[in-house]
Amino acid sequence: MSMSEVLHVERSNYLATVTDLKNQGYEMCVDVVGVDYLSNMDRPLPEDVVPERFEVVANLLSLSKRSRVRIRVQVPEDDPTIETLFFLYPGTEAMEREVYDLMGITFINHPDLTRILMPEGWEGHPLRKDYSMGSVPVQFKSVNGAG
Repeated sequence: MSMSEVLHVERSNYLATVTDLKNQGYEMCVDVVGVDYLSNMDRPLPEDVVPERFEVVANLLSLSKRSRVRIRVQVPEDDPTIETLFFLYPGTEAMEREVYDLMGITFINHPDLTRILMPEGWEGHPLRKDYSMGSVPVQFKSVNGAG
């Protein structure tokens, strides 16, 4: 039987908590994602957790223990930063770049925090709830043999 648990961690304790979990045998970070709760600030959270607009979620796996743990960290809109996990789990490099690119959350001490999906000159972060969709004009051209 596998075990799974969710930890709500203060942003200031994020790196220390993940370091401790790695030392306990959580040898793999399988995912790092960002969530924008702009339209759901009253989501259910434990009483001692103050909701913020953004949340970073890291999922760790221990194959030897057959266990996983999800770490949820509140990240404020006016300071969307959090420590990188790269030096503990090098595989998080691209995951953190994706969160940075699409959500605008900066990973402190990341070795190459540059856009990964959007072009370098792109303005804004497309997965934020307040990102303007805009429009791209559709261009039609006639196909040989068609009207």
